[in-house]
Amino acid sequence: MNIDFPPPSKGTYNNAGSSRRLCNYMEHEDMQRMEQGIYTEGFFNLTDDNIYKSQVIKDIDTNIGQLMKTDAKFYAIHVSPSEQELRAMGSTEQEQAEAMKRYIREVVIPEYAKNFNRGLSAEDIKFYGKIHFSRDRSDNELNMHCHLIVSRKDQSNKKKLSPLTNHKNTTKGTVKGGFDRKNLFQQAEQGFDRLFNYDRQLTESFEYYNTMKNGSISDQLNMQEQAIRQTKDNQQNISFGEREKKQTVSVPDLGLGSVLGILTPEPGNGNEEQPLKLPKRKKKPKRGIRR
Repeated sequence: MNIDFPPPSKGTYNNAGSSRRLCNYMEHEDMQRMEQGIYTEGFFNLTDDNIYKSQVIKDIDTNIGQLMKTDAKFYAIHVSPSEQELRAMGSTEQEQAEAMKRYIREVVIPEYAKNFNRGLSAEDIKFYGKIHFSRDRSDNELNMHCHLIVSRKDQSNKKKLSPLTNHKNTTKGTVKGGFDRKNLFQQAEQGFDRLFNYDRQLTESFEYYNTMKNGSISDQLNMQEQAIRQTKDNQQNISFGEREKKQTVSVPDLGLGSVLGILTPEPGNGNEEQPLKLPKRKKKPKRGIRR
């Protein structure tokens, strides 16, 4: 599961002003799909589906109490499952879209709120999501992913929340709480596995990716050794399972079939059983006294 926070820019992800430009981008795929007669997914939040873009823009742009003109007003988040994860989420686009909304609502946003270490819950986060079904410059068969726009302020419009801060669970100073993005990625990944009963391999975990990218040489070698052991164990389990399937209980043919065939009466013309005929015994001559 790939979760990332696009950095603010002067273009689509400029978050110092209105959210209109980002919302327009989040909706750009809809027109093409409607022209092809394919269904589209509207904006959604924690409780509702098919929310109009105008409402999204209004809610985000007015939830900016005590923010300066140059301050960030919102943040963008991308949630992109792998092809294997998407297959675990459903066999059709609609099934995968419903599963994605469930994942965002039940795992991503709750973990996002908890990660600020300020006693927040999912209900405190003002966000909207939009599902896309294709991705530019990708050759993957499945490309569904989700764009989130999250307000800088909480639902009460009182607390400032920044997932891009470098503070982590601080208790002193101007910033209280902070945000640990690494912890969010790990918790969101584990939440996905629980929600969809997904058997994640080490090589597709955040721990593996992070170690191979940022870990020391010894940590990378250790991680590779773990991955090799896991692969061997999986192959052994598969081989054992195949052997079990091939092994069947068979009864050897001891000729009992032919013996039973002799003793089993065959149907006659009247479909009645024929009695078994036994050979007649010879009578012994009577012995007497000769005169």
